[in-house]
Amino acid sequence: MDQTTHLWLFFVMVFGVVLLPGLDMAFVLASALVGGRRSGLAATAGIIAGGICHVTLGALGIMAVLKLFPAAFNVVLMAGAVYIAWIGWSLLRSRAAFGAVQTQVARPSQAATFRQGMLTNLLNPKAYLFMLAIFPQFLKPDYGALWVQAIVLWLIIAATQALVYGGMALAGDRVRDWLEQRPDANLLLARIVGAVLLAMALLTGIEGWRLA
Repeated sequence: MDQTTHLWLFFVMVFGVVLLPGLDMAFVLASALVGGRRSGLAATAGIIAGGICHVTLGALGIMAVLKLFPAAFNVVLMAGAVYIAWIGWSLLRSRAAFGAVQTQVARPSQAATFRQGMLTNLLNPKAYLFMLAIFPQFLKPDYGALWVQAIVLWLIIAATQALVYGGMALAGDRVRDWLEQRPDANLLLARIVGAVLLAMALLTGIEGWRLA
């Protein structure tokens, strides 16, 4: 396999993973619904920044430590589950719907949304599974310095996240405008997103318990 084909294969795999519904996607959509386009894009930027940490860990071989000490991976899974559950429970308890939040609760700043997006990505079990199972397979000594390869692979990941999540942020802003005119549907969507996040937290927690 030549290097170009190698990179295209990586892009296809990354695109498929990013398209899978998960915590990152839910956070971007929720941010866009609550704070509009800029908040959605700030969340996307935070998630992309979190990817730098994942790629750095992968390139340095930290994932090998997780393979040798599965308990460390279980801690990551459980921490991610708790964080997901906290966001979901907050949405379920909130009396403010998406789009109506600005009149009842102070919107988080774009900087705060960026930080939350980065934290969301850092605690996302799907990202660690990807870095553990897939990323190392695309670091080939025959293709040159590993750190250069890691940067190229991260650029592919970042571009894919920007395309998918950035598009969702723009779409979420339009959905938010529609929901502002429909308070009942607005509040229902907030409850649905909260319930989905709690379900994701439960599944993540079960997986961590099973691997313990």
